[in-house]
Amino acid sequence: MPPDLMFWIGIAIKMGITALFVSVATIVAEKLGAAVGALVATLPVSAGPVYVFLALDHDAAFISASALASLALNAATAIYVTVYVLLAQRHGIWLSVPLALAVWFAAAFVFGPVHWTAWAALVLNLVIFVLCFFIVERYGHVRMPPTKRSWYDFVVRAGMVALLVGAVLTLSFRIGPAGSGILAVFPVIYTSIMVILHCRVGGLATAAVLANAIPGLAGFGMALLTLHLTAVPLGSAGALLIALCVSVAWNVMLYVLRRQQLHI
Repeated sequence: MPPDLMFWIGIAIKMGITALFVSVATIVAEKLGAAVGALVATLPVSAGPVYVFLALDHDAAFISASALASLALNAATAIYVTVYVLLAQRHGIWLSVPLALAVWFAAAFVFGPVHWTAWAALVLNLVIFVLCFFIVERYGHVRMPPTKRSWYDFVVRAGMVALLVGAVLTLSFRIGPAGSGILAVFPVIYTSIMVILHCRVGGLATAAVLANAIPGLAGFGMALLTLHLTAVPLGSAGALLIALCVSVAWNVMLYVLRRQQLHI
């Protein structure tokens, strides 16, 4: 079999595996309700498989550098979500989502070329997330009305993430670790949530889901920092496992805190 054909078959298989993973995670999230679903969505549902497959093709130093770039762009995703939450209070999907995406690209244009250190990227995330949390906190209490899931919901989400995986893996050798890290955290999950739910339940309820995602997204940033710091000394496999544990533990902590608040 020609090497080029084997490469593209491998990409297709990885895209299919990721699409299946995202579909399962989406079903679980929607069965658990809006607040818990937001926490599930902030787990490394899309970026996780991307990094696993990147680790199969590149060394630990590449993964570490990519994670640092992703950490900086995680702040851009928080800004993106916050802008959508604010816009969705009064505007429809055709204004809210494109404008929010334009802000993400603008932030990526600003943050992407910077040669970040771990501490600088961490401080950026701390400042951005504190501001975003206080901005969206008031919008996170709208009750999610009952919804009926359609088959194309899963196709849209799985397809978007599969295309992201294919793009990152195909371009990673050309765009390097920083470019791969930026693409790895492109907010496909959040965009699909915005598009699908806004059409179905309206902007206020969709904004509530995304507002609840901000604290979990901060935990994803901690996982990226962990991956950056541990990839070289521990190897990519061990670092990815530890980073996943950090993300899961953070969201479990948030879930427990929310449960306690409900019983006060």
